Amino acid sequence: MTIEYTVKEVARLTGTTVKTLHHYHKVGLLKPCKVTEAGYRIYGIKELERLQQILFYRELDFSLKDIIKALDDESNRVEILKQQYKLLSERSERMDSILKTLEESIIFAEKGENMEQSKMFKGLNKEEWKEVLAEQKKYLSNEYEFEMDTESIDANALNEISVESERFMGFLANALKDGWKPNDERLKNELERHMDFLNTHNMPTNPKELVETASFFIEDDFHRDMLESQQTGLSYYFYTAAEMYALKNNK
Repeated sequence: MTIEYTVKEVARLTGTTVKTLHHYHKVGLLKPCKVTEAGYRIYGIKELERLQQILFYRELDFSLKDIIKALDDESNRVEILKQQYKLLSERSERMDSILKTLEESIIFAEKGENMEQSKMFKGLNKEEWKEVLAEQKKYLSNEYEFEMDTESIDANALNEISVESERFMGFLANALKDGWKPNDERLKNELERHMDFLNTHNMPTNPKELVETASFFIEDDFHRDMLESQQTGLSYYFYTAAEMYALKNNK
């Protein structure tokens, strides 16, 4: 039986961000085994094994360009793992949990057996998100004197939120391109669905607070540029839709 995973499942399993997986695909470092007609990326065990090797190299501070070269030069999984083990052994105590995972990977690879997927990425989860959030953390500190906590990161929770944010903004961007009015019933349903997600993921939000968030996305250069780079007018469209919904619901 072939086991397949969506990009969201791979992100949850590995602690790697969805955006990172998309970027790895874009640069040709990690391609999914297939893409569905609906555009969903699908990954199999071979792709998980390659991702594990990529993450070990990332822990060794290899650039993506150097990782591609290393994986192209070394086609034998066992030899790759052994080389990575040698390099990691020279690292500090911070690498201990990664070394344990790598040892188990070598054992399973030499036996020709598949390692339990939930154990393949132990110790590889936290640094990815710290790197992704570094620019935003610096910006918030400089502009608002707000110190984002990137030490107590819950990778799985952040991946859930990242997937939802990308899906939600993608929905709005498509609605804008298709010419939907901001008070379209379909947008109302989508706003309600998004708020339900936030409220069940420790981010309490009501219509008024959603308007405040959308307003901040317009006023703040960093977040406005982020939305506008996705679709021109998206930040203002989000605000208008949220405001019209809030007025209609008197909240």
